[in-house]
Amino acid sequence: MSSTPPETDGAADPGTHPDEPRSLRIEDWLTVIIMAALALITFANVLVRYFTNSSFAWTEEISVFLMILLALVAGSAAVARDQHIRIEFFSDSGPAARRQALARFGSLMVALLFALIAVLSVRVVWDDFRFEETSPGIGVPQWWYSVWLPVVSALITARAIGLFIRQGRPGAFPETPVEKDHSKEIA
Repeated sequence: MSSTPPETDGAADPGTHPDEPRSLRIEDWLTVIIMAALALITFANVLVRYFTNSSFAWTEEISVFLMILLALVAGSAAVARDQHIRIEFFSDSGPAARRQALARFGSLMVALLFALIAVLSVRVVWDDFRFEETSPGIGVPQWWYSVWLPVVSALITARAIGLFIRQGRPGAFPETPVEKDHSKEIA
């Protein structure tokens, strides 16, 4: 009997990444919950439209809010997993020091951008609250929606700083770049 695990066909478990932060479960669960809420709201609106020939007025407003929140939460997970948009021709070629410098520069710029968005959007939330703005569809206070922009932007900033720190560790960038298997990304 051998204590070594049985060999696989070379395909790694897509859910496990050794350098991935464990706290990404927050973003993953929020993504699932937001997608489920979007599906339920849309399905309820379709049923009501089909049977009554009218629709819920609140569904569009809440759906737009949830889609924006979904993009921000998924953006946070993408930053933490180092899967944000970049030109791989430049970022994945050249010596390890160059790749590391470019990756760290990208992470730092993402952190700076979202820190700026977080700071500036606090003023938007304050104005919504101070002037008692209400949403156009259902008339709830507008700050209920806008308060999430600085919160999630601060989360993305923290994720980008964490990525910047992880990218600075020794061995984060091997001397020879690892070839990516893009066929698994489509599935």
